[in-house]
Amino acid sequence: MTLLKLVHEALFMLLKVERRFDPFFRPGFDALFQEPLARLIQLLINLRRQDEGLQLAAENPLPGEAAFLDSIIADMAAYMRDHYTPGTYERAGNTKTHGVVRGEFVVRTDLPAEFRKGVFSEPRTFPAWIRFGGPGPATPPDIDDVGVLSIGIKLMGVPGPKLLEDEKFSQDFTGITTPIFTTPDVKENAKLQAASRKGLPLFYFISPFDSHLLDAIMQGLWARTQTSPLETVYWSCVPYLLGEGRAMQYTVRPKSRTRTRVPRLPFRPSENYLRETMAGTLAQRDVEFNFLMQLQTDPHRMPIENASVRWPEKLSPFVPVATLQIPRQKFDSPAQLAFAHNLSYNPWHCVPEHRPLGNQNRGRFKIYQELSRLRQSMNNTPHREPTGDESFN
Repeated sequence: MTLLKLVHEALFMLLKVERRFDPFFRPGFDALFQEPLARLIQLLINLRRQDEGLQLAAENPLPGEAAFLDSIIADMAAYMRDHYTPGTYERAGNTKTHGVVRGEFVVRTDLPAEFRKGVFSEPRTFPAWIRFGGPGPATPPDIDDVGVLSIGIKLMGVPGPKLLEDEKFSQDFTGITTPIFTTPDVKENAKLQAASRKGLPLFYFISPFDSHLLDAIMQGLWARTQTSPLETVYWSCVPYLLGEGRAMQYTVRPKSRTRTRVPRLPFRPSENYLRETMAGTLAQRDVEFNFLMQLQTDPHRMPIENASVRWPEKLSPFVPVATLQIPRQKFDSPAQLAFAHNLSYNPWHCVPEHRPLGNQNRGRFKIYQELSRLRQSMNNTPHREPTGDESFN
């Protein structure tokens, strides 16, 4: 095991070195090779799949799914207990908080009828708390992470019943900066968490006995040295209902194409340069994202249960359905960062019309609740639903 950890640390060190030079070559690489390589990898992934003959928006639970969830929860909780002391517990996933900012989610007035479900049923504006975070489960300096960011959008003042009772008026949307999830399903996620528990997550992807190299390449095509959480695209990676019998995925895209230079590269930037860059941007100007939705039109090529498969846009293009507006503001005061630390984001904080679909989402129902309770219990910070009226002056 000691030898394996030494090899693992050496591989991670190479990744950290690459992160220092990534911005100098990555834009050109992505322009030439990202999409052709992604199409090739997706072709190879799909060649190994069988058509299950499912209907649109239909789910098909995995054999042994409950046991896989128990394994994931046990390993993630053990990681938290091993790395944190009471009062300092962090999230088990999407761990490092770069900031939580105040915004508005504006539903468009020109939506086609098939998109007018749930929170999109009529044009209106919802107040929102938007959390930008890192991948987890650790909280390294920004330049040393794996190059994936996360977003959580919590709408408030949402009427109607919710699928989780701990919040009565919220609707959460979550995403990461890769179009496919880290693992295809919870069976493989359990393997990844077991490897992470041993301190060997890279070996989950490159093991010669149970390789997940195709998934690693897909992740790597979008994992990069990030310039700012406000300057990258986020994807849901997993599907949700859009009213009964229809499934969708979504993406969150910045309207501006501005890219901030990462300070001091190839030398070491500030440990929290992503937060500092966000703070600098929002001190000067407003930021807007488009929120776009993609409808499932082919149950095999756009699967519900396999999160390694990217839904082809040629089968169903993304349609803009809302605008996420983030006004100029200061968000990095100690009081607001403490508020950010205590917020809970869960895709099951939702109206029934947007019920999460697929085994990864079914797993989140239990995983997020159990690990959130553990974090709140160990930090003595009971769950509170935000209202949007919070003040940090």
